[in-house]
Amino acid sequence: MTVAKIIEITCSSSTSFEDAIQKGIAKANETLKNVKSAWVADQNLNVENGRVTDYHVRLKVTFVLD
Repeated sequence: MTVAKIIEITCSSSTSFEDAIQKGIAKANETLKNVKSAWVADQNLNVENGRVTDYHVRLKVTFVLD
């Protein structure tokens, strides 16, 4: 029997949504075992003076328990 758990993490980047996702998955993989999937639950950004300054994503990460 396989049992998985889902956690929620938030990540940010000054470059792009894609970069924020990659950073979040890399960090999750450092601290969790058996990361199998993730989905973007939400994305938003900060704007200053009409320019995007930060991209934020909320990820739901699935990993299999030992």
